[in-house]
Amino acid sequence: MQTFTAMRAFVFHYPKTIALVTVTGVGLVGVKKWMAGGVCRSKASLEGKTVLITGGNTGIGKETAVDLAKRGARVILACRDMDRANSAAEEVRKRSGNDNVIVKKLDLASLQSVRQLAKEVLASEERLDVLINNAGIMSCPKWQTEDGFEMQFGVNHLGHFLLTNCLLDLLKKSTPSRIVTVSSLAHERGQIYFDDIHQEKDYLPRKSYAQSKLANVLFSRELVNKLQGTGVTTYSLHPGIIRTELGRHFWPKIPLWKRVLFTPLMFLIKTPTEGAQTTIYCAVEESLQDESGLYYSDCAPKSAAPQGLDDEAAKKLWDLSASMVGLT
Repeated sequence: MQTFTAMRAFVFHYPKTIALVTVTGVGLVGVKKWMAGGVCRSKASLEGKTVLITGGNTGIGKETAVDLAKRGARVILACRDMDRANSAAEEVRKRSGNDNVIVKKLDLASLQSVRQLAKEVLASEERLDVLINNAGIMSCPKWQTEDGFEMQFGVNHLGHFLLTNCLLDLLKKSTPSRIVTVSSLAHERGQIYFDDIHQEKDYLPRKSYAQSKLANVLFSRELVNKLQGTGVTTYSLHPGIIRTELGRHFWPKIPLWKRVLFTPLMFLIKTPTEGAQTTIYCAVEESLQDESGLYYSDCAPKSAAPQGLDDEAAKKLWDLSASMVGLT
């Protein structure tokens, strides 16, 4: 009774405050809804189809897996940490009601691991309808992959470049099939440093990340030329700004005062489910069947940055990447 009386008194004495809080709350909800972005409306079934998702044990990869498993797909989670991958697979099975979810080992920082996974998939799977290049690393220290590549370029681009090429024959056998590569808005700030691809002269985590995400866009663009007439289509996308583990190397480096300032804004950032929508859209939307090589955001086509539309750079990057990973 006392609590109710106190609340009534507060409302009576501070009506403007209550109105401001209410309006602000409604405004934030509206902004949150706008920030959530597009939603995949397709009801396409994936019964009888197989999907492979890299990094499907967390974040938007896991949410993508849940959605595609609900559609009836056989889902392969290709992950580095097998314990977490097995836990994620069990969650995907429970949430989707689909037991046809399996786990395979993949470390994109190792070309040997990439080749081993591809070998296992080619030996065990009769078809591959959708390959989703989802895994990634962001703004890490100056690390190297097992093969001596700068980590972000190696994992985000070269690992997926090799994996995709190793699985192309199976994708062609399963047509119509799709390759979906998760890039980022960060590609707009990127350029390909052909004269210093590993950033050895001047390594900056964000600069290297932007280069790797631009490489994703250019890779998807050049794939169109390699896949003409095969029935395999390719898409790259920006999933949005999302609350995931991707920023685990970036967030701790932000000054404490900025973290305190930005923490309330986390309410407005996409959830993994919201962030997965464009990936799902590119994987299943029927109207995209005759489109290939485009860039998407919020479940709609969007023009990539000018450097992401450079066909000469895309071809040059392809040739360099093929040489680096030993692709003949």
